[in-house]
Amino acid sequence: MLPETPIAFGRTAEIYAWEDGWVLKLFHDWFSEESARYEARLARAVHATGLPVPAVGEILEIGSRLGLPYQRVEGTSVLEQVRARPWTLPKFSRLLAELQAGMHETGAVAGLPPQRQRLENKIRRAEGLSPRLRAAALDALAAMPQGERLCHGDFHFDNVLITARGPVVIDWIDAALGRPLADVARSSVILLGLLAPGSGATWVERIAVRWHHRIYLRHYFRLRPGGEVEFRAWRPIVAAARMSEGIAEIQDWLGSQVEKGLGSVG
Repeated sequence: MLPETPIAFGRTAEIYAWEDGWVLKLFHDWFSEESARYEARLARAVHATGLPVPAVGEILEIGSRLGLPYQRVEGTSVLEQVRARPWTLPKFSRLLAELQAGMHETGAVAGLPPQRQRLENKIRRAEGLSPRLRAAALDALAAMPQGERLCHGDFHFDNVLITARGPVVIDWIDAALGRPLADVARSSVILLGLLAPGSGATWVERIAVRWHHRIYLRHYFRLRPGGEVEFRAWRPIVAAARMSEGIAEIQDWLGSQVEKGLGSVG
């Protein structure tokens, strides 16, 4: 039986305390069974790699809704840690780079979709893209090298939890096999989007984001040298894909990033 009050809320689900050591992600009734089973399959595939990610159980039916049990992780996000102790930001920026570089050493994960296909699908349905920039983004994507490495797809400081046993990476619904530098470019676009006009960031937050971004990238490229040119080539492509996510306050900024990177070739 579910507790009366969720412990967290999300766009697609509510999170409830569940059996000992577990939480239940209870999807909203509009969330399809196919999507729930897809998330469960991804979560199992990533957990099987041995990376620090939560275990996942079997899909349950709770009334008219579907639920997915996850191993309960007792910890706080890197974002919460840095907000409480701002002077720790450099340490956590380097930690995120190390975690992401580590996952990018992992390949041949069965059951994960190709990154290229996910990006193409997003670019095609990004309503804010002009036909010219959509064509330019698709052409640029087709010209980029393919990869077979594990990529998180939404890696940022709110998706890493600090626990007594070490860091745990959560929220793998966008995981795919592809090019690590596309994954780094996605993280970069997410971060810099916090500085976009209309984002509401304070001047202190702006300084912190720029600082974090610089330390994170520098440390990542120390761990996996080279690739800066490819990384920059991925940036406008993943910005175009992010326009499909309907984040109104940064839509114009994302469009400007696509135009800046691809406008001359569109």
